[in-house]
Amino acid sequence: MATNIRLLDCTLRDGGYVNDWDFGHSVLTGTFKRLDAAGVDYIEIGFLDDRRPFDENRSIMPSTEAADRIFSGVKKKHAMAVAMIDYGTCSLDHIAPHTEDSFIDGIRVIFKKERIDEALPFCKAVKEKGYKLSIQAISITAYSDSEMLAYVERINEVHPYAFSIVDTYGLLDETNMRRYFSLIDHNLLPDIALGYHDHNNFQLAFSNTCRFLSMNTDRLLIADSTVYGMGKSAGNCASELLALHLNQYYHKNYNLDLLLEIIDTDLMPIYQSHYWGYKYDFYISAMQACHPNYVKYLLDKKTLSISSVNSILARIPAEKKLLYDQKWVEQAYIDFQSMAIDDHKALDMLRKDGLEKKKVVLLGPGESIRTEADQVKEKLAYDNVEVIAVGFYTDNYPINYIFLSNGKRYSMLADSKQAHPKMIITSNITALPDFPADLTLNYSSLIDTRMTNVDNSLMLVLRLLIKLGVKEVQLAGFDGFTGADTDYYSRTYKLHKDSPSRLNDSISADLRLLKEEIALTFITPTQYRIG
Repeated sequence: MATNIRLLDCTLRDGGYVNDWDFGHSVLTGTFKRLDAAGVDYIEIGFLDDRRPFDENRSIMPSTEAADRIFSGVKKKHAMAVAMIDYGTCSLDHIAPHTEDSFIDGIRVIFKKERIDEALPFCKAVKEKGYKLSIQAISITAYSDSEMLAYVERINEVHPYAFSIVDTYGLLDETNMRRYFSLIDHNLLPDIALGYHDHNNFQLAFSNTCRFLSMNTDRLLIADSTVYGMGKSAGNCASELLALHLNQYYHKNYNLDLLLEIIDTDLMPIYQSHYWGYKYDFYISAMQACHPNYVKYLLDKKTLSISSVNSILARIPAEKKLLYDQKWVEQAYIDFQSMAIDDHKALDMLRKDGLEKKKVVLLGPGESIRTEADQVKEKLAYDNVEVIAVGFYTDNYPINYIFLSNGKRYSMLADSKQAHPKMIITSNITALPDFPADLTLNYSSLIDTRMTNVDNSLMLVLRLLIKLGVKEVQLAGFDGFTGADTDYYSRTYKLHKDSPSRLNDSISADLRLLKEEIALTFITPTQYRIG
């Protein structure tokens, strides 16, 4: 078991991803003072990033001189102050030579493996300026064993103060953490400290860090943590938990009361408005070993079931998994939706229904189908009216068909076990055996690439009606968006995350395109403007 152990708190740096590093000057200095008084060994005060202007309220600073200004009234008692540089964001010109008056004592440098050749000379130059240099192996899981061994050999040439294992996406379990530890520990020069920084996607940040500290080695070990686990995505190992563990099992004497004061005084107001911590989308990204932005993009579409999201994520090429590629996931989403089937029989059945000769009314899930119910029912009382509910079902109206192109909405209806009329689904939905569709249509054949909202159910059903020869449609319950809970008549439907005004504008523009082929009349009030 290691006996030479240090605690590094990086709340002011990693926690800054939550609030854009805008802690406020008094919180920056007050947090440092409390961490120092608590006995924390290293305190990371933020990023050095010369793309950012000086702001005394933020822990992202353009230069070492900016750090001197922000913390000018703070007297270090115990802790070493360190900062981080994401290679390429702060030039050497903004790093002053270290002196006894410098507030920053050490600099930690991060870079991905494809930038090693250019980053290591930069690291060496930082060391030559007099700072205790730490090199952080971010995205550790991107390295094969042979790549890691080659990396360590080059680290030895630079000879930093510390080298850290960084599990950027929280993918490591204990077995793999131990493997990386052994590879590095047996090949790293013995006087270089070994650090560990974990994220909590799998709820393993604390336990993995404890296992890291229990490894049998004579070298100095440095464990990263943040107060209350504050940090990007699922957050980090919590300083107050780790300090308690170190007090109990390693004879440390960190002052837990001071760490709790930071939570109570400074972090809870941030936590209440900017949540961080374990969430199922971060779990999914860790499960699929991919960048969390892939998961966010697919979940934000609000058209896919979790199994469909996982199916798309499983197709990400290995070289793209941890390097987010927006264009790739956009195309993958469209490709997944475009599962081709033979829908000639389904279209023939709809044509036999003679929709082109009927008055077609589309019902949407907006609040107005409740508030304007009398007006809607009056329109539906005429003869020869065909009613299609789009993306939902209610038994308050005489509905002939339900049209579903959204896997989540399909699943909600399937779970409700509610009796319903004929159901039309698009081919991107995988129907359950006990909840089959009456008709399934090719999703891709209903896509209009001129549109912004190509996957919007209203656009898809209008494209279907145009294909069937329908010339005029009346719409009720397509209210548009205000951002309020009343945007949907059912509170089980999730509000769209886009700006309401931007969404209304883009859908209005799409409807104006379709209006060239089919007449549209709104029965109920709407935010959409189609001229």
